[in-house]
Amino acid sequence: MSILNRGMARKIGLPPGSLLHTGKTYIDIPHVKILDYDAADAVEKIFHSAEELCTYIDSSTVTWIRVIGLHNVELIEKIGQCFAIHPLVLEDILNTNHRPKMEDYGDYLYIILKSFSDAADADGMDDEQVSIILGKNYVISFQEKGDELFTPVLERISSAKGRIRKSGADYLAYALIDTIVDKYFVILEDVGEKIEDLEDDLVIKPGQNALQEIHVLKRKMLHFRKALWPLREIMNSLSRGESALVQENTILYVRDTYDHTIQLVDALETYRDILSGMLDIYLSSVSNRMNQIMKVLTVISTIFIPLTFIVGVYGMNFKNMPELEYQWGYPAVLVAMLIISLAMVRFFQTRKWL
Repeated sequence: MSILNRGMARKIGLPPGSLLHTGKTYIDIPHVKILDYDAADAVEKIFHSAEELCTYIDSSTVTWIRVIGLHNVELIEKIGQCFAIHPLVLEDILNTNHRPKMEDYGDYLYIILKSFSDAADADGMDDEQVSIILGKNYVISFQEKGDELFTPVLERISSAKGRIRKSGADYLAYALIDTIVDKYFVILEDVGEKIEDLEDDLVIKPGQNALQEIHVLKRKMLHFRKALWPLREIMNSLSRGESALVQENTILYVRDTYDHTIQLVDALETYRDILSGMLDIYLSSVSNRMNQIMKVLTVISTIFIPLTFIVGVYGMNFKNMPELEYQWGYPAVLVAMLIISLAMVRFFQTRKWL
């Protein structure tokens, strides 16, 4: 997992506000989708040109503009010109390794979030930067991948479920953020199940696979923490109602999402503590197992010490050793060695060393 975006090296020497896409390319052709709605109707409109979007700035309806794919820099620049978006905001949209944050530019709010999904990569985590611009009567969302993330919101708008069609653009922005937060719960629940299974494996049979799984989960939690703690700050700022773009009745719902964020932070820190403890459990289990093996080997070696001494004595080739001429000498020595071995085993069992 790279801490910094290697693509940022291409921006060295460029002035602030220079537009350059520094993230990965997930789709072939970026596209724009427009959803215009009010309490009476919701209409999906076809995107013809970036200049056409300018007509939605003063619309009486709520307009949701979804930009899917970020590597068309010219398209994003034209959208920024239509809605008078600051060049630094456009630069942050194209830099997909940003820390989640919120900035108030007066006429609009700019919010960066991270959306996560499970992936079969080294870290077990796949993330996507989602940028949201909230205006008076419009919301512009920028995504790196497909728009499956916000499918529940689209369904609520098309079916007029809940109050989303009766509310303004601020409620739409809240719904998008709440969808991402709900996704966090799914990820953390999956992590919790993996931790429970891993705890059982550590107690029964600790091995290299368990150690590798611990490290994967720790990296995943670290990655997750980098996105969740800034999200807490964002929701706290929105819940205070400092922006005129967020209405009072929407703030109540924002506070509920803020509470969910607190729950996520608590669960995240709990899992991180458990994983740290599990690493200690693994080391203790491996150490105990090694001690058991060493104990068995030591007992076996101790039993053979007197037997080796006897064999060594009778292995000396001195001519005048008196026992060499005994008829039953060899069987007697074997019996004596057997008795000594059984006596030592019994002694170890009495002391509970076996």
